[in-house]
Amino acid sequence: APGTMSGSGPEAPQPSDATEARLQEAEQDWAAAKAFYDNLVSKRPRPPKPQHAITVAVSSRALFDLVEERRIYEEQGVEKYVEYQQNNENVTLKPGPAFYFVKALEHVNARVLELYPDDEERFDIVLMTNNHAQVRVRLINSINHYGLTIERFCMTGGKSPIGYLTAYLTNLYLSADSEKVQEAIEAGIASATMFTANKDVPYSDTQLRVAFDGDAVLFSDESEQIVKEQGLDRFFEHEQLNENKPLAQGLLKVFLEDLGKLQKKFYAKNERLNCPIRTFLVTARSAASSGARVLKTLRSWGLEVDEALFLAGAPKGPILVKIRPHIFFDDQMFHIEGAQKLGTIAAHVPYGIAQKYHKSA
Repeated sequence: APGTMSGSGPEAPQPSDATEARLQEAEQDWAAAKAFYDNLVSKRPRPPKPQHAITVAVSSRALFDLVEERRIYEEQGVEKYVEYQQNNENVTLKPGPAFYFVKALEHVNARVLELYPDDEERFDIVLMTNNHAQVRVRLINSINHYGLTIERFCMTGGKSPIGYLTAYLTNLYLSADSEKVQEAIEAGIASATMFTANKDVPYSDTQLRVAFDGDAVLFSDESEQIVKEQGLDRFFEHEQLNENKPLAQGLLKVFLEDLGKLQKKFYAKNERLNCPIRTFLVTARSAASSGARVLKTLRSWGLEVDEALFLAGAPKGPILVKIRPHIFFDDQMFHIEGAQKLGTIAAHVPYGIAQKYHKSA
């Protein structure tokens, strides 16, 4: 299922008759909705069916800068917060940490539709927030001001939106609330906490650029556990002994897979050199002593990254400045903080053994 981890376990159970009936009913509902909308004339691209889409759910505090609004909510309560939002509903919100990432996703969508006008395998952005419906007008006004194509909203009125992520077939969830991110991860959904960069840097408006850490992000934390518990020398020995054994997948492997599927659409049209997606592996591993297993793992999955950067423990921030990704995923907060200081939008993936050591510190 989209947004969930898979692995080498027992064979998945076959869907029941009731499940098949629900799927058929959903398909009929979509057919009826499509027939209705086909009679409406609009230049706006219609959202793809959730079962075909790469659904990225973004919280309002990740999409927009709501620091002042959050302060009012915490200090004066929900009623004053709603009143403030209503009084300022014509004041455009400033971009938040996920804003330029979302813009880049929409550029990819536009390029996909140029080559494949009827393709539904593209990004679908869902605004997933526990805001009250009374705040919706300001969010809509801001979305329209920036020309974003976000048609699906989920506003839960103070309740946690996590339960809706599965219903929306979410592939990736981005939020400024670390507790909600942790809750989503426990539900098996690829998720990360967004952090704003401390400097303004220009981002590409023609190419989505996504950077991933390796262990505990693209891959499981099995190797990182050895580093933490047995030391670096034992880690090098373990990786060389297991060079030909693929690593288990991490939480963000499914999103890299989604990006790879879209890239292949452009390659099939002889657009490899003009592809609007570029992926990067930025890892603290050393290429000579532990890099081969990483590359062989990606090969075994049928995946690739456009650039692989093995830093052998060097800081990631300066390399990320060169890359200028719209988003950088890492499981360790000191890498997130280093990226922030130099102007990179970073997303913390609170998954794996590094969280145990971060909490104890």
